[in-house]
Amino acid sequence: PTFFSVMSNRFSDIELREEQGIPTEEFLESCYAIVPVLDKLGPTVFAPVKMDFVGNIKKINQKFITNKEEFDTLQKIVLHEVNAGVAQVRNSATEALLWLKRGLKFLKGFLTEVKNGEKNIQTAL
Repeated sequence: PTFFSVMSNRFSDIELREEQGIPTEEFLESCYAIVPVLDKLGPTVFAPVKMDFVGNIKKINQKFITNKEEFDTLQKIVLHEVNAGVAQVRNSATEALLWLKRGLKFLKGFLTEVKNGEKNIQTAL
């Protein structure tokens, strides 16, 4: 078994809701489950990535906990912020989601390079 195969909250286990999108709570739990990977990869090298990653998770969670029923999907959070005119405001949940997506994509690319045999961390990054 690998770290990823025994994770309690995996993105692949998230069930999308018909026409409503990605469940916020399950998505955030899966994001939090990834954080220990960053420590394993290198607490010094990945410290800025981890800080950014966790900060963005927290921003989305802060919005979610203000009204868990209304913001039960990521799409509802984004639509709410777009309609309120705050989606592009610094530290909005929408901005945090954008950066979190970028962080996840970066991490996936890095891990893919390592999986494909890259031994040099700088090259993989």
